[in-house]
Amino acid sequence: MTTAAQHQGLGEAASDHAFFGHPRGLKTLFFTEMWERFSYYGMRAILILFMTAPAATGGLALNTATAGAVYGMYTAMVYMMSLPGGWIADRLIGPRKAVLYGGLLIAAGHFSMAVPATTTFYLGLVLIVLGTGLLKPNISVMVGQLYGERDHRRDAGFSLFYMGINTGAFFSPLVCGYLGQRINWHYGFGAAGVGMTFGLLQYVFGSRALGDAGMHPGVPLSNVERGVLTRRLGLASLATLCAVGATAAAVMSGAITITTVADVTGYLLLLLSVVFFAWLFLAGKWAPEERARLWVIFAFFVAAALFWSVYEQAGSTLSLFADRSTRNEILGHTFPSSFYQSLNPIFIMALAPMLAWLWVRLGPRDPSSPLKFAIGLIGVGAGVALLIPAARMAAAGSTVSPLWLTSVYLIHTLAELCLSPVGLSSMTKLAPARIVSLMMGVWFLGASVGNYISGRLAGLYDSSLPLDVLFQREALFAIICGAVMLALAPAFTKMMGGVR
Repeated sequence: MTTAAQHQGLGEAASDHAFFGHPRGLKTLFFTEMWERFSYYGMRAILILFMTAPAATGGLALNTATAGAVYGMYTAMVYMMSLPGGWIADRLIGPRKAVLYGGLLIAAGHFSMAVPATTTFYLGLVLIVLGTGLLKPNISVMVGQLYGERDHRRDAGFSLFYMGINTGAFFSPLVCGYLGQRINWHYGFGAAGVGMTFGLLQYVFGSRALGDAGMHPGVPLSNVERGVLTRRLGLASLATLCAVGATAAAVMSGAITITTVADVTGYLLLLLSVVFFAWLFLAGKWAPEERARLWVIFAFFVAAALFWSVYEQAGSTLSLFADRSTRNEILGHTFPSSFYQSLNPIFIMALAPMLAWLWVRLGPRDPSSPLKFAIGLIGVGAGVALLIPAARMAAAGSTVSPLWLTSVYLIHTLAELCLSPVGLSSMTKLAPARIVSLMMGVWFLGASVGNYISGRLAGLYDSSLPLDVLFQREALFAIICGAVMLALAPAFTKMMGGVR
């Protein structure tokens, strides 16, 4: 139920155009997310390269299959933790505090990885996973809360917010990648921690501009109910910590392998997805319009998982291809292979304003969200298809031109802009108000499944399966899925009940 104060806040937001025509609070969230993404993508740009680098150069000397398993588990868990992160914000602390606590954990994780030891490396990954689970879904919820329900600026606001994400993602591979590949891997990890620290400082000092956004949990609870949930959360956290510690000890002793842990993680992800949606549809008391919208959310979840499974190979398969099979030089000057990770964000910074303007300009003729999802899936498949001849040349012993990867990133950027910011916005519009943070976690759970699959596919890089065949299968699968979404778009649009 919306209070009089909240109505007043929405009225003020509608007249607030201080940040490029958007509420001034968007500036605070823009720069917080920019630095958080600087830390995440800076570390990710060198992660699989560090794990596969020889010990003589300071790397972990893991084989590609093991490194791909670690990469897949890490990136999957980063997004999967958005579910409990959204739940905690909805019921206990609110999005505002969740973002702050998450940022502190992320910074601690990167600084842990800056210490040259295997134990601190894996500890850092765990801390970043926990912190991102708190920060990522809740900062997006706060963006949505800056706008009224019918504010036509919402999609454009999310696209502008997405530019903040990609501003950080552009600079981070240049800084962290150069430090990591050319000087010392751990300097690159440390630079990511410094970036997150900057993000925390500006979040705290800029919080006044946010008004009431994110201040309160979405589900009001009594003190007794909150106490019970807090105790249960503490017990669950302790049990999880014990399980993680026992697993780490088993891996270090050689009782089980990292690949086995990755396999179990995949089964748990599948089980979690099935159980969550079963609970959502069977246990919830939803109005007919809410239930129809939840089915659309489920379809978007599946589409997003398929999209990210192909797209997120930028940090795994494509990163290895850039390092081993691409001629990394421009006008006679060589550059670290991690620099390719800056192509996607710079393309987004160039193209996102154009698409944001286009969506607003089209007004009621703006393509529906399901249609944009279909375009995104077909586009990501087309980008992978472009790499098939490059993979064949690399298999013949040639190093290919940087233009191959540049073209792929350009196509994938256009596909991403049709799906990712639109998906973020759609979740805030389609989700029932009482579980909006939790449903943002569902969006990131889809990214979790996709990232897990992406990492495992990277483990096939040195396998008997030719790389061009792998690209063929991925491209065909994504394009077929896009065609299915295209056929179902009218039905999904009708089920959205007036939401575009």
